[in-house]
Amino acid sequence: MIETAVRHRSMRLDGYSVFYREAGSAEAPVLLLPHGYPCSSYQYRNLMPRLADRWRLLAPDFPGAGYTDTPQNFRYDFDGFADFLEQFLEELGVQRFVIYLQDFGSQIGLRLAIRNPQRIAGVIIQNGDIYEDVLGPKYEGLKAYFRDPTPAAKAMLSQAVSLEGFKEEFLNNARPELAPLIPPDLWRLHWSQTTEQRRQIFTDIIAGLKDNLDWFPRYQAYLREHQPAALIVWGPQDGYMPEKSARAYLRDLPNAELHLLDGGHWLLETCLDEVVPLVRNFLQKLHGQE
Repeated sequence: MIETAVRHRSMRLDGYSVFYREAGSAEAPVLLLPHGYPCSSYQYRNLMPRLADRWRLLAPDFPGAGYTDTPQNFRYDFDGFADFLEQFLEELGVQRFVIYLQDFGSQIGLRLAIRNPQRIAGVIIQNGDIYEDVLGPKYEGLKAYFRDPTPAAKAMLSQAVSLEGFKEEFLNNARPELAPLIPPDLWRLHWSQTTEQRRQIFTDIIAGLKDNLDWFPRYQAYLREHQPAALIVWGPQDGYMPEKSARAYLRDLPNAELHLLDGGHWLLETCLDEVVPLVRNFLQKLHGQE
């Protein structure tokens, strides 16, 4: 009997506790699942058992998120999170993997890929933004802050790190008939885990996205130069990353397989039954499986 259940594990890294979800055989090819904001590995809970018959799925909670600790001496920026992923994989003995790029996990994952391109067997891209000229209208508030980053403007950003702000992030332009498919557990669970320390961390990360824009050309250059095998599955009902944000990837990955589905930013909540066969087919071709 093939075991497909998700296992909930923890490890110690640099003296703090890391929570992660794992499914599949330790000998199987690896799919790494970094999460986005304001989420955790919880976002992959339904995808993992659907793929665990042939692949090893690894979904850690970043420091300061989910059930992982919030260490005082951690570097809470995208380089720090990329360091964390590198250390997490080293602890598990993982050398080569496919990476799922979604939300800010896409930018963290691409920083990891830039460091060691030979480790990347392929990329699955789902609502992750790396093209500044096609950002959606929900970015206007952030752009205003980037132009005038005053303490008062940063205080306004902090107000979004709230229960209502999280709810808005998870519903994010989903059509009324799709919204009931997005469970309130997403915003209520993650808000319940948001201490005052974490709230400040999240605010600083959001404020720091301006510096991340400078990395966008580097992400694009990595894709253009290395041409990793790529599957793009996208929910265009996304105020931050609409359809044109998905199509922009084809500038640098002209051979990528692109699928626009009837969903939004949190596509695994609304379109899982469509995403799974696309991912399975991509991974099977990538690993030469029948």
